[in-house]
Amino acid sequence: MTDATPDPPAPPAAGDAAPDFTLVASPGETPLTLSDEWANGPVVLYFYPKDATPGCTTEACDFRDRDAAVAEAGATVIGVSPDPPASHEKFIAKQSLPFRLVSDEEHAAAEAYGVWVEKSMYGRKYMGVQRATFLIAQGGEIAAAWPKVKVKGHADAVLAALDELKAK
Repeated sequence: MTDATPDPPAPPAAGDAAPDFTLVASPGETPLTLSDEWANGPVVLYFYPKDATPGCTTEACDFRDRDAAVAEAGATVIGVSPDPPASHEKFIAKQSLPFRLVSDEEHAAAEAYGVWVEKSMYGRKYMGVQRATFLIAQGGEIAAAWPKVKVKGHADAVLAALDELKAK
């Protein structure tokens, strides 16, 4: 028997069915079920490691600054991290985010999307969220996937894919 961590499932790719989940967005709010969201139009689902860290703040603000274009395409943005709902509320308020952030404290959604992975920092290995984005078409099919996101220019790439999806 080994202590090796099993490889996570591969992230879904374009054409795959999007894994569904139900997670809490804010304390006292009705939990968000992803399939309810994609029933109404496309969803930009992005996974990020932690609220209020530099890269995550930049990514969230990039999506915030493109909110009008996302809405014009009939899409919804949803952010997912392992942070608790109270942390999300503070982050949303501080950055004036117009979209919901859901709490995946048990990392079930991250695992289903193949983004709960072994990471390494300063020689220490730990499990965490790999930054990734999935564009889900109305009906629940993955239209585009970015399994390893670099923040700079990413929101624009997502908008371009959203425009292509809208044109179909």
